[in-house]
Amino acid sequence: MCGRYTLSISVDEVWDEFDLEGDPPEEEPRLAPRFNVAPTHEVAVIAARAPRKLRFFRWGLVPHWAKDPSIGSRMINARAESVADKPSFRNAFARRRCIVLADGFYEWKREEDGTKTPTYLRLRSGRPFGFAGLWESWTSEEGDGPPLRSCTIITVQAEGMVSKIHHRMPVILTPETRALWLDDARDSPSLRDLLRPLDTSLLEAWEVSKLVNSPGNDVPQCIERVER
Repeated sequence: MCGRYTLSISVDEVWDEFDLEGDPPEEEPRLAPRFNVAPTHEVAVIAARAPRKLRFFRWGLVPHWAKDPSIGSRMINARAESVADKPSFRNAFARRRCIVLADGFYEWKREEDGTKTPTYLRLRSGRPFGFAGLWESWTSEEGDGPPLRSCTIITVQAEGMVSKIHHRMPVILTPETRALWLDDARDSPSLRDLLRPLDTSLLEAWEVSKLVNSPGNDVPQCIERVER
């Protein structure tokens, strides 16, 4: 699964990497460096191919038919193998795909003694990237308040060195596949072809402190290497 990640780069780097419309905002608290993004947090996404604007959705997808938005805390990930068919995700897969912006993510490696070691993974280049995601808009039955827009991150079976850390990994889109993922004209079979593990030789990983275990700890020390 993918339960925590980072987006710690500058606003200018976000705009440059994802070719976003308009000028970078001078002040946007939601784009402050993040070192421990957790479920239910507001996260930066791109939800349309054009215009390519930055939006902020809550992490944890709430289907439009849900009675209670609390269901989102259990829907932070969608499995690539069933995303086109599962009722919770199939409409979003067909019509509401998005890219969730990140520059690294965490997984917890289970050790022989049963403990879990937090591990940080990122591109060797250090560049930001985008997870394949889905989004939904939910409104309460009473119709009061603005719509809640939420999202989920799609995961696949882990391969290569990531499989030694965890059995699942998020789908990381390449710069070439980002536009394809957002293309409304693509059909389900061709979309499924995009949901594959990234070549893990492009990734690097290192052990980090258990500081990251608490979502309240959103500090640079979360990604610092632990030397043994």
